[in-house]
Amino acid sequence: MILAAALAPAVILLYYIYRKDKFQQEPVKELLKAFGYGVLSVFVSLAISLPLGALGFYVDDPLTFGGAVADSFFGAAIPEEIAKFLMFWLLIRKSRYFDEHMDGIVYASCVALGFAGLENILYLFSSEDWVSTGIMRAIFAVPGHFFNGILMGYYYSLVRFDPLSPRRNRYLILIAPIMAHGIYNSILSVIDLAPSISVLLMIAFVVMCNELRKYCSKRIQDHLRRDGVI
Repeated sequence: MILAAALAPAVILLYYIYRKDKFQQEPVKELLKAFGYGVLSVFVSLAISLPLGALGFYVDDPLTFGGAVADSFFGAAIPEEIAKFLMFWLLIRKSRYFDEHMDGIVYASCVALGFAGLENILYLFSSEDWVSTGIMRAIFAVPGHFFNGILMGYYYSLVRFDPLSPRRNRYLILIAPIMAHGIYNSILSVIDLAPSISVLLMIAFVVMCNELRKYCSKRIQDHLRRDGVI
């Protein structure tokens, strides 16, 4: 039951993005391969984050706001998004199936969901109340990884298929998901350090998640239009 609860949100979102790619759907085996690459990206992320921690870029369980932000970016957002990008790039760099704008979103989000799936398993199996943890992560954490994957894939496709794409899009391939991820984690970390304003921070967190959802939905529509689907 715990395993099913951990994987269900990732599987649902994977099916959602598969159905969104209406015109030329990717082979299921390629999507599962992308999901598997995402699982492997967890270990790549650890290979990046552990040295950063050893070098003092962040500390676990920070006691200050600055420490919470450093932990959110150097302990999570930066290593995790770099790891996902590396696995995404290895997956699609020579793929004959990567031939339209929407493919960037599909494959990057599948990699992100593979990461989220394994992370969710680890969180739920280590939680004393796996039901509550599973519900909260299904609402926020797993979709958060999914949205970060959409951002990464969206900008990657702009660079890949549009020769005149502004140079800034090359940087946004990584900067956009890192910033979204880092701000997400930072708000949650600061909530634990500032209970007096926790309600305001939680409202800001929910608003941010909703705005990110709407932004990613528009980016999907943008690429579907570029591919002539809508």
